[in-house]
Amino acid sequence: MASLGDLERTVMDRLWSSDGPLSATQLRDALADRGLALTTVHTVLGRLEQKGFVAHDEARPRRFRPTATREQHAAELMHEVLGQAPDRQAVLARFVGSVDAEEAALLRRLLAGTDPTPA
Repeated sequence: MASLGDLERTVMDRLWSSDGPLSATQLRDALADRGLALTTVHTVLGRLEQKGFVAHDEARPRRFRPTATREQHAAELMHEVLGQAPDRQAVLARFVGSVDAEEAALLRRLLAGTDPTPA
């Protein structure tokens, strides 16, 4: 999976937080604090589309939506990193050793196939 640059991540955060697809103009306006030109937003969206992160509809203006949820993206990144590790067991052990007690309990429930919400 391709990685995201800072501006790409910012655009994706807006798209993931949105209730629906957004046009480039809506994204530019939502990111007004960054002072982006509309052409810059279009360029970023084009790159995100090439990387497979967004898709657009055929409306005018085009509206963009994420092709996966934020959670799906994070899980894919985790799989990618784990897949590149020469010692998967060591990476998993390090990860599991770094979670707090609540996260460890959640992992146990998920691995057991039980309801992940605490009782």
